Amino acid sequence: MDIKSSTTAWKWQVVYSFLLCGWGWVSGQIIFSVDEEMEPGSVVGNVALALGINLADIAKRRLHLGSERSRRHFVLNPANGDLTVEERIDRESLCGSSSTCVLPIEIVAENPLELYSLDIEIIDINDNSPTFSINDHIIKITELLTSPGVQFPLEIAHDADVGKNGISQYKLSTTPYFSLSVKNRKDGTLIPELVLETVLDREEKEEHRLILTALDGGEPPRSGSCQITINVFDINDNPPVFDKSNYKVKLLENPKLNTVLTTLNATDLDEGKNGEIEYYFDSHTSESAKELFYLNPQTGEIYIKGIVDYEESNFHELSIRAKDKGVPEMEGRCLLQVEVEDANDNPPEIILTSTSTDVPENAALETAVAFFTVRDRDSGKNGEVTLSLSPNLPFKIKPLKNHYSLVTDQLLDREKISQYDIQMTAKDLGSPTLQTQVTFSLNISDINDNAPVFLQANYNAIIHENKDPGSFLCTVSAFDSDEGVNAELTYSLVDSKIDVFSISSLVYIDPKSGNIYSQRAFDYENIQVFQITVRAEDSGFPKLFSNATVSVFVLDVNDNYPTLLYPKYSRELIIDERIPSSASAGYLVTKISAVDLDSGHNAWLLFSLVDDTDTTLFKVSAYTGEVRTIRELQETDYKEQRLVISISDHGEPTLSTTVIILVNIIENAEEKNPKAQDFLTNSKPSSDLTLYLIVSLVAISLVSLITFIILVVKCLNKESYGNSSLCCFTSRSHSDQYVDQYKPTLYLNTDGTLKYMEVRMVPTEPQGQCYQNCFQTAAETPNVSIMKAQHFPQLNDSVSGNKGCTDTNWLNDIQQICSRLIIHSHPGPAGSSGQSLDNLL
Repeated sequence: MDIKSSTTAWKWQVVYSFLLCGWGWVSGQIIFSVDEEMEPGSVVGNVALALGINLADIAKRRLHLGSERSRRHFVLNPANGDLTVEERIDRESLCGSSSTCVLPIEIVAENPLELYSLDIEIIDINDNSPTFSINDHIIKITELLTSPGVQFPLEIAHDADVGKNGISQYKLSTTPYFSLSVKNRKDGTLIPELVLETVLDREEKEEHRLILTALDGGEPPRSGSCQITINVFDINDNPPVFDKSNYKVKLLENPKLNTVLTTLNATDLDEGKNGEIEYYFDSHTSESAKELFYLNPQTGEIYIKGIVDYEESNFHELSIRAKDKGVPEMEGRCLLQVEVEDANDNPPEIILTSTSTDVPENAALETAVAFFTVRDRDSGKNGEVTLSLSPNLPFKIKPLKNHYSLVTDQLLDREKISQYDIQMTAKDLGSPTLQTQVTFSLNISDINDNAPVFLQANYNAIIHENKDPGSFLCTVSAFDSDEGVNAELTYSLVDSKIDVFSISSLVYIDPKSGNIYSQRAFDYENIQVFQITVRAEDSGFPKLFSNATVSVFVLDVNDNYPTLLYPKYSRELIIDERIPSSASAGYLVTKISAVDLDSGHNAWLLFSLVDDTDTTLFKVSAYTGEVRTIRELQETDYKEQRLVISISDHGEPTLSTTVIILVNIIENAEEKNPKAQDFLTNSKPSSDLTLYLIVSLVAISLVSLITFIILVVKCLNKESYGNSSLCCFTSRSHSDQYVDQYKPTLYLNTDGTLKYMEVRMVPTEPQGQCYQNCFQTAAETPNVSIMKAQHFPQLNDSVSGNKGCTDTNWLNDIQQICSRLIIHSHPGPAGSSGQSLDNLL
């Protein structure tokens, strides 16, 4: 093809492409066209323009070719949407002798996921010349017997091109004996025949040579020729004759090899060699048909020798020649038409065009996750296909034009199912039914839709006071049902304040492990319990969190020495007291009142005489602090007695304070016992003092009564608690005596404010009482003063049920229950003992 004709063809191809593209939009199908043998890189058309995609969106849509066959012949430029030729296209090798040659291709857009179908028509060019399979065709004609008008079939030419580029006419060289007749067969094939114009005379001319030329319809036309040689023979005047000129046979595809299709029969009225017939396929029978069928030349039987496939071809024409052995040979012809019937021998095919590897769990309904096509090469019912999915899947099949899509049919939840194995089944309607299954996996990607969850809503932690900063308190733990970064948790403290302290100054939490540590040493006397809020937050977007409460209980340790409250002292805990020489045995010298800022058994005080104190003259009550004489004073006794008294607590280790009392024995001294009024000296009346006293008295009375009831209940349940009861009474009458003798006493400062308060329960018969404290099995305590009680209702739970926190023993539990309970001995209003109001209330 020269340059000029190539340029002209290209211009027409471009115009034709736009016309076809316009028609494709109207009809709903996009069609491009391209000439065969185009140079690689030639532009077929702009796919983005044809699909209505803006030029600005082409790169974002990420267009690419779907099938491998499409990528073999064409290239799609994702930047501008141009579809170009990848390699030279030979229409004849792709479509053979088919009148139309259309290549279907698929365009996949990934954002969002869409599939488009596109047909490219390969336009034939006149690049093949007609050819004859035989260059010299010999025809034998018997003289005289062959009348004018007899037709002799000639060799047909073959042209690989189609349409107007195929064979359009035949020409015969000029001769007075013959003319050319061309018939147009039903399938469009031109059949040249040589027509005898006059009776041949072998003696005049025994051989005729003619040139048969075949021309195609291309521009410019191409031609091919062959030589026809006519030999004139002597008389063999009866040719073989078939019963019919046309035979029709129906054949089910895939018959067994060597099966007899039919038997042909031709007769010849001649005798001898002129009547012996042999059968042949003539040149009008295609080579593909000759590969499928075999003709026995002697019997006329036609056998199956190849695989007859309906999908390859459903119709075959066999042109058969019966030739005798006369001289010259004579022959007869017939046409055998074989119609191949379809059998259900092809299972459906499922072709996955595009699949998603994963889909987010918040995908909307009918989100496409895969595109696929289905085909069955059979026809009729054998080619009708039904599709189904494996049961209990949140997906459905949605039919589209020329293909199908797999879309979501339900809302997805990765926390329930993170991966689906999807099995699609295609079944045809043939008999027997054939089916095909395709399985692929689809992962459900996570989104941050689950907040962290703590293993416990409330945690308890226990720590002793004065422990070093950095001490471990407990561990909080949470989990997140999401995965990946959405499940990565960080622990933190919700900012708040305890009194004037910020939570971050009291405790610290490891953001990764959830371990909680102290930031400072705690003082039980300042803080006994506090709560913190811990937050667990994931790393997803948006971030989700949840909170848990941690109660921190501070346990008391024995870190405070007993402090002397009464009597007043000077010169380093040296006290001066005077008694008359006439004092009798049991005379109350003084009463020592002390307090310990600790709680529980750490605050229970014990009074004892030490050093060189005369134990034959004085004694001190171990629990009340009363100092009394043992016998009457004698003249031989020293006028100044030195008593050294140790006040010790019950803590571990024991802490003690030593008090020195100098007792002067004088003649006729007035007895002077401390009165309640001693604590009211220089007091200033206040307008609201009476109201304050009444409210305080009622409150303390209620607290004491409740405490007493609790003690009675614990005594009744002592089988459950063993020997660990707080206290018990030997008889009901004793309990009633305490209730009857309950007497609170208030002591005021000089300015009229409440200094401290004393609650006394004095039995009428001290020897009949038995007190059992938190740490001893039995002890003689003549009087009981309850100075202050604090209760922690959550402590039992924290000790028994706290996971991940420090354990404490039973005694520490009782210590918390008995927190700040102080018992002292009292002889009466003259010898009072108590604490300042700031420490007691």
